[in-house]
Amino acid sequence: MKTAFVFPGQGAQYVGMAMDYITANEEYSRFLTEFDKEHNTQLKQIMEQGPEDELKQTRITQPAILFHSICALKSFQAKCDLKPDFVAGHSLGEFTALVAAGILSWKDAMHIVHKRGEFMIKANTDTPFAMAASIGLPAEEVIAACQDAESAGLVRAVNFNTPIQTVISGTKEGVARASEILKERGAKRVLPLIVGGPFHTPLINDASLWLAEEMEKASWHDSTIPVVSNVDALPYTQGSVAKAKLTQQIISPVQWVKSVRYMLDAGVKRFIEFGPQKVLSGMIKNIDKEAQIFNLDGYSDLDALLSEIEQ
Repeated sequence: MKTAFVFPGQGAQYVGMAMDYITANEEYSRFLTEFDKEHNTQLKQIMEQGPEDELKQTRITQPAILFHSICALKSFQAKCDLKPDFVAGHSLGEFTALVAAGILSWKDAMHIVHKRGEFMIKANTDTPFAMAASIGLPAEEVIAACQDAESAGLVRAVNFNTPIQTVISGTKEGVARASEILKERGAKRVLPLIVGGPFHTPLINDASLWLAEEMEKASWHDSTIPVVSNVDALPYTQGSVAKAKLTQQIISPVQWVKSVRYMLDAGVKRFIEFGPQKVLSGMIKNIDKEAQIFNLDGYSDLDALLSEIEQ
C-alpha cells in the first residue's frame, strides 16, 4: 500500500502544542531552547503558555507548527520503519515535508520558516488587506468571482483546500467585493480569516525575494522521496528545485486539491498527517472519501496510531 506523509500549515496551532513530546524526549527540549537562544525568541514559552494572540503571530506560528510536526514524525519513526512514497505539506507544511524527505535539516527549516513569517508580514506595505474562506462553491466559480471583483481591488483564489473550500486573498476592497459576489452566487458561507497579510498573492512579492536570499544560507540536499509541490502539484527530489518552488510558492496559490489527487492517481491509498490537530485529514477526506487517513497530534496518540496501521 502506497503511503504519503503530510504536514499542516498555519492555523493548526494551539496553546500547549508539542509539550508532551518535549516531556517525553529531552532532545526536543534542548533543540527548542537552542532555537530560542539563537533567534532571541520565546517560542517554547509561547507554545506552552500562550497567550494565544502571541502564538498566532506568523513568525511564531510557522516554526511552532514545523517543530510540533517533526516531533510527531520522529517519534513515529523511532517505533515504526514505514517509509513514505510521497511527502507533501500545505503552504508552511511543505518545509516540514522537506525535512521529512531529507532535503533540508530540521534546524535550517526552523530558521527559514521563522524568517519566512517575518518576511510575509514585512512585505505588506500600508495597503489594507484581507483573506476569507469560501465554502460551498467549486473552485472555478471562486476564481470567476475574484476576476469579476478585480475592479474593486486585487483579489485572488489562493488556497484550494477541498473541491468546495477555497481561500481568497488580496486587498481589503477586493476581498470584500469578491465575498459579496460569492454570496450572491450561492456560497454557503464566506468566512473572514484573521491573518497578518495578503498571503500567496503578488502583494507580498518582496517576501519571495527576501526568502530566496535567506534560503541560500542553508544546506540543500537531493532526496529519493518525492515532495509534491504546492505550486504545480508535481513531485520533485532535488534541493535546487525545492528552493525555486518555495520562492514561487509564497506568492502563488496552494494547489492542495491537485496535490492530493496527484498522489491518489500515483497509487497512494494511505495518508498519515503529522502535526497539530487534524486539518489536512479533514481536507483529504473531502477530496477522496475512500482514502485511508491517519493523524498523529499528541505523543499520547502514538501507540493507538501504530496499532491502527498494523491492523
